[in-house]
Amino acid sequence: MSTNIAILNELDGFVGGCLVDSETGLMLASEGGGKIDLEAASALNTQVVKAKLAAINALRLDDTIEDILITLGKQYHLIRPLASSPTVFLYVALDRKSSNLGLARIKLKGIEAGITL
Repeated sequence: MSTNIAILNELDGFVGGCLVDSETGLMLASEGGGKIDLEAASALNTQVVKAKLAAINALRLDDTIEDILITLGKQYHLIRPLASSPTVFLYVALDRKSSNLGLARIKLKGIEAGITL
């Protein structure tokens, strides 16, 4: 089992991030955070994931979530369920001025591959 997400610190514009169990909303690991309460973010973003899964089911889409992007005025928030364990997701907050969203998505996919539960 490897839940080390310290590599998130290498993302340009990294503010904070965590690994979250979406069944409980509990944080399994965290890095950074600054002014973001990562415990609260874990629980609240669990609701975002559950809402999107409910929408997928209601629309009878035969699909899964690759990632969810929330664009704020000053930050990007990325939510990425693990392909190997879809009930667990990575949540990352990035400073919009100093991050590269496309590169962050690619790197997050690589980081996901290094997590084993």
